[in-house]
Amino acid sequence: MLIRLLYWLSLAISLLCWGLFDRVGVKADADFESVRVRLNKDHSGKRGDPKEKYFHESVFHPHYDGRFADRQLNYEDRKSHLVALVQTYLFTMQDIGAETWLMHGTLMGWWWNRKILPWDSDIDVQMTVDTLEFLASYYNMSVFHYHLPNIPDGRDYMFEINPGFATVGPFDKLNMIDARWIDMETGLFIDVTTVRPNTTARAMGVEGALQCKDKHHYLEQDLFPLRDSVFEETPVKIPFQYSWLLEEEYSKASLTRTEFERHEWNATTMEWVPMKSVPLHNDFEPSIPLLLKTFTPGINRPQKTRPKSRPT
Repeated sequence: MLIRLLYWLSLAISLLCWGLFDRVGVKADADFESVRVRLNKDHSGKRGDPKEKYFHESVFHPHYDGRFADRQLNYEDRKSHLVALVQTYLFTMQDIGAETWLMHGTLMGWWWNRKILPWDSDIDVQMTVDTLEFLASYYNMSVFHYHLPNIPDGRDYMFEINPGFATVGPFDKLNMIDARWIDMETGLFIDVTTVRPNTTARAMGVEGALQCKDKHHYLEQDLFPLRDSVFEETPVKIPFQYSWLLEEEYSKASLTRTEFERHEWNATTMEWVPMKSVPLHNDFEPSIPLLLKTFTPGINRPQKTRPKSRPT
């Protein structure tokens, strides 16, 4: 209890001291002309965004990169392209030797059936700031070509790093995303955020305190050691205290809710399926879910009690 009190106190102090951080400004972004593949017009929101913002989402949907896409995909196409997106990212990071893990809604998809939630339109992963620093030195703006089923000419994916990822201040609202893995054909992307030591909390005695620029705070024992698993038929790593993290972010009920975002859980097929009475649209975005039924998916979980120290 004392550790948690110190933890939240340190967060408050961090917020008060935000303006005192030595922040690194974003110098420039990769503009449309430098990366465009097939479009003749830039559909990103760059013109309407503050000049300090690095990544510019599309004008038609926040989960597409408008430098590469001019429209949303339909429901089925989006799912298949997201699967290819996460598979290629995980294979690439594994080949490079860059440790990364699932987080947020993507981790929730893993919890239920080790697949992307069908209503999701992006993927969320994390890595340490040291790992991204290594990638920034050798792989920023690299394009990786993959041969994929049903795509005769294959597909290009670009790994783009926000030059402000090393910013000391954790609350740069315009640049909370540190890197993206981008499908250069569809504009879909994976958001990469980094965890780094929370020096304020550690100075107050909170051992192993970590933070992200998107205001998420953790302890080392929440994340490490990472667990090996499978996601979309691909080897993946997940946080050590995954169920606790999901409960903290989405509530305990989210782990057993079986009607969610116009979908219902089929306990026989272990799949989320669209509700027949509710039409799905391309512009569908998550809203407030309803708790109607509960079911415990057949996935092994760690004990609720958190370890006293980081396991070795």
